[in-house]
Amino acid sequence: MLTDAPEDSPATPGFEELGITGPVLKAIKDLGYETPSPIQAATIPTLLSGRDVVGQAQTGTGKTAAFALPVLERLDVSQKIPQALVLAPTRELALQVCEAFESYASKMKGVHVLPVYGGQGYGVQLSALRRGVHVIVGTPGRIMDHLAKGTLDLSELKYLVLDEADEMLKMGFAEDVEQILAQTPSEKQVALFSATMPPQIRRLAQKYLSDPEEISIKSKTATGTNITQRYLVVSYAQKVDALTRILEVENFDGMIVFVRTKNETETLAEKLRARGYSATAINGDVAQVQRERSVNQLKDGKLDILVATDVAARGLDVERISHVINFDIPTDTESYVHRIGRTGRAGRTGDAISFITPRERYLLKHIEKATRQQPTQMQLPTTDDVNTTRLARFDDAITAALGDTARVEKFRDVISHYVRNHDVPEADVAAALAIVSQGDTPLLLDPAEDRLAKAVEADNRPPREGGARGTRDTREPREPRTERRGRGDYTAYRIEVGRRHRVEPRQIVGALANEGGLGRDDFGVINIRPDFSTVELPANLSPTVLEKLRDTRISGRLIEIKPDRGPGARRSDTREGGYERRDRDERPPRGDREDKPFRKPRHKS
Repeated sequence: MLTDAPEDSPATPGFEELGITGPVLKAIKDLGYETPSPIQAATIPTLLSGRDVVGQAQTGTGKTAAFALPVLERLDVSQKIPQALVLAPTRELALQVCEAFESYASKMKGVHVLPVYGGQGYGVQLSALRRGVHVIVGTPGRIMDHLAKGTLDLSELKYLVLDEADEMLKMGFAEDVEQILAQTPSEKQVALFSATMPPQIRRLAQKYLSDPEEISIKSKTATGTNITQRYLVVSYAQKVDALTRILEVENFDGMIVFVRTKNETETLAEKLRARGYSATAINGDVAQVQRERSVNQLKDGKLDILVATDVAARGLDVERISHVINFDIPTDTESYVHRIGRTGRAGRTGDAISFITPRERYLLKHIEKATRQQPTQMQLPTTDDVNTTRLARFDDAITAALGDTARVEKFRDVISHYVRNHDVPEADVAAALAIVSQGDTPLLLDPAEDRLAKAVEADNRPPREGGARGTRDTREPREPRTERRGRGDYTAYRIEVGRRHRVEPRQIVGALANEGGLGRDDFGVINIRPDFSTVELPANLSPTVLEKLRDTRISGRLIEIKPDRGPGARRSDTREGGYERRDRDERPPRGDREDKPFRKPRHKS
């Protein structure tokens, strides 16, 4: 059965009419939820009735609540065993879904939700599993790992959700997802959500879902035309410096900087205060009294920057907010629309700037579809831009000081006394006083030492055609990797998956990047062999990262990563998935091979 729910439904029932009751209903009302979105209105009653669901909806239509609320409504809190499993393609989405579950369950006693993803220590996850959890939100690779170790028991699972199923398949998790599904009870309720419905998704639904109701949502979400949307492609490591530079150049009044987690609000606010900005954090752990105080300070101009999570900023309405910064871009475009709607209030114009890491470029497509607007790519402000701004502010400070004639007159006598006794020109004295007032921080930046600009420029290079996210490369070919990074900067590692396991470079990149927190430029040559593969990773890879990678699974197999003791991979002109690949059958004839030294043939005498 196919339910085609339009976004603009004239008589949308409330959450009570959909079947949401008690503490769950109270929690969502406290969060400001009033009217269900179309996907929620169509999905919640179906899931509450116990039927499987296939939902086709763009990111940002509110589908997290569509599956989370029915799960929480039917959860047996007295049983501290995994009753619900949500599979998500990335750790970022897993954390966001986990935080949403915690928010919706805030009025329920004793509900435990656990995020399970690569890159996090096993100790935290194992301790939580031993104590007992009700809901697990995880990435396929780490879930597979726990199942293989016997540390995760899904024998009593009642609800399974596949979130962003098409993205999971694009990232090469199809086999992992199927193996996880095969290890769950046959009697369970399954909900599958996907923005698109390619044949592989339909086959998955036909195989593992029982008579599902198909729900299709046509999103018409849009943002106000009075909000200017821009984005900057920047790696995570450069975000704080990039934000600082933007704050120097942008003419902002009040600002909200959105981050993904509670801990990050405190960390970033502290870093901004250390750099001289009036900033504070608000999140779900901040007491209501303190939150109200911070909002009032922002309204009164005593505070300039709020660093906030989505939940903490819900319903925030301050006309003074001229800018919204998505320090961490949300994967849910409903959150994106909500965030940038905090600016441009009461008919005023507003600015929204989003930081997007190279691996998050694909989210731009979702944002464009959800807002029906195309964000403009911005460039990092140059050192000249910063210096011009600093000089203008320096001039303004001098002009303002000159307006205080009484104090100027007193100091004029002091300067005259110094000039007479030391025989120094007044201009030199003024310059010396500027140095004293400036302190150790230089007034102007040196363009020759602008490492940040070079790093961001590298991040902004478009991905090659056929990259990990399928983004097309429209620029001229880049210089060979060997010119950008020396061979000595990489070490070859062997992993125990190959062509026989139907592995592709994008799967290797996706799995290792997810588990080890690696970036696109951390990968060198990837050689796919019949029974194993080799991948070049940075030579200075830390033992901690390597330890995380050791438990990675690709296509359901433990990769058993270790340094490659073979002759080493050689670069080729064949590129796949944005990375270089060379299969055995793609090598040149033996006489032209470079991986063995040429030996003169022996002749019988």
